[in-house]
Amino acid sequence: MDKQPLRSRKWFGRTGKDGFIYRAWMKNQGIPSHEFDGRPVIGICNTWSELTPCNAHFRDLAESVKRGVYEAGGFPVEFPVMSLGETLMKPTAMLYRNLVSMDVEESIRANPVDGVVLLCGCDKTTPALVMGACSVDLPTLVISGGPMLTGNYKGKPVGTSDLWRLSEANRSGQLPLDQFESIEASMCRSSGHCAVMGTASSMACMVEALGLSLPQNAAIPAADSRRKVLSHLSGMRIVDMVRQDLKLSKILTRPAFENAMMANAAIGGSTNFVIHLLAIAGRIGVELSLDDFNHVTAGIPLLANLQPSGQFFMEDLYYAGGLPAVLKELAAFLHNDCLTVNGNTIRQNYETSECYNRDVVAPVDKPFNPVAGVVVLKGNLCENGAVIKPSAASTELLQHTGPAVVFENIEDFKARIDDPDLDVTADSVLVLKNVGPKGYPGMPEVGNMAIPGKLLAQGVTDMVRISDGRMSGTAFGTVVLHVAPEAAAGGTLGIIQHGDIITLDVPGCTLHVELTDEEIQRRKAHLQAGDSLVSRGYVRLFQQHVQQAHLGADFDFLRGGSGSEVVRDSH
Repeated sequence: MDKQPLRSRKWFGRTGKDGFIYRAWMKNQGIPSHEFDGRPVIGICNTWSELTPCNAHFRDLAESVKRGVYEAGGFPVEFPVMSLGETLMKPTAMLYRNLVSMDVEESIRANPVDGVVLLCGCDKTTPALVMGACSVDLPTLVISGGPMLTGNYKGKPVGTSDLWRLSEANRSGQLPLDQFESIEASMCRSSGHCAVMGTASSMACMVEALGLSLPQNAAIPAADSRRKVLSHLSGMRIVDMVRQDLKLSKILTRPAFENAMMANAAIGGSTNFVIHLLAIAGRIGVELSLDDFNHVTAGIPLLANLQPSGQFFMEDLYYAGGLPAVLKELAAFLHNDCLTVNGNTIRQNYETSECYNRDVVAPVDKPFNPVAGVVVLKGNLCENGAVIKPSAASTELLQHTGPAVVFENIEDFKARIDDPDLDVTADSVLVLKNVGPKGYPGMPEVGNMAIPGKLLAQGVTDMVRISDGRMSGTAFGTVVLHVAPEAAAGGTLGIIQHGDIITLDVPGCTLHVELTDEEIQRRKAHLQAGDSLVSRGYVRLFQQHVQQAHLGADFDFLRGGSGSEVVRDSH
């Protein structure tokens, strides 16, 4: 018996004119009367779009969810929300993450649903959907789209992380264009998101580690029939979650967030994980700060040998035992009593798992790399913090001092990076300004700046790079990101000049420019603040209300939630 009246009964359980309107128009889809008899109504929030190739198979997954919902005695209703395709959208999909979260929040709140299944895969779709659902706080379950099958070129595996190496090889003349194009046709050979531990895979692991999905959600390949089975089982489970009133707020506790942080460290997850997890915490009301990442993940080594920090692919992780095999290795670190969507604790979900390939998932006492996770840096160059992913960086550059080579914006960078007269050496520190949340706007994935052409020709493959932007989770290098405050918000980054000496000390968690406090303030006082505010529309709203990276880059007016009650009932 339900613990409380179903929310959908406020629509479909009415008598008279109002009930007539709600039911009659739904019946034009061929829905029989008994579907409105009081069974749980399950919303299937779908980000399917042919402009989001990662999510282009979601119609099939939605049908599997519906079968599960029907089998469990529920009434499924599928609805679309704006879809964010990382590969096609300009200027950056991140600009629209908050917009999609609003779409999701209001679509759920305004409609007669008792529980929600979120279908998400491509990078920003996962945090956007989870953020929106958190602000309503209904029973919610997440299904990721799954990674694509590993690419193959001339008998060798190839994936998204290889793109950065291949591009540099092509720019330097080592890889002919015809071969470059042949590899292009060999990489994305099935449905699904990036096959490596990029942002999409990190987000899929995040929701599983948070307890928002059924076990094995993170790594089942999109093309594997077991992805449909998981979707069917998820459809069944969400009906029971509604009957148990198992809301997001009961699962998304502070310990659950810490579990996700530890899991992200162990898998070598994306730096984008940080900004999205902070935004989700802000929506559900869990106190979480950028400073928490260093101490929560302290001592967590890199266990998953996956690109870009390692060798293998998400498909290999699934065959090796999936995320449960990684979590089992972390048993001594995790909050093992955290509740998950299937009603079990996280320990119960991983305790029977096994690792089938130690080349892919290492034991915790013999990790692939003792350095893991995302390190938060502080210093006079990033008063509110910056992040770096040590496992994807060059060891010899983790402590480095060098002169700044400054690019004022992305256009300046593109115009000068391959200039043979650029005053740059391998010891230089590349600094890119005005690519943060407000400055770009939208905080694009341009932080992993290309190596200057003349250095590429000399065989240089990595340099220290610093920006207030982000980088793709598929990328690698000694790249400092998310500098806060950003240049456009008056941060110290904005006053860095060519030749200023910058020191990066990852073991010491610091990022410092050799300027006195007085000189920094003098430069800031003379800094000309340009009017970069767009004149109209959503982008203007974004620039006016987006918070800085260390707060998750959410809108200031969206933190917290409004609950599931409709503001005003017109019927």
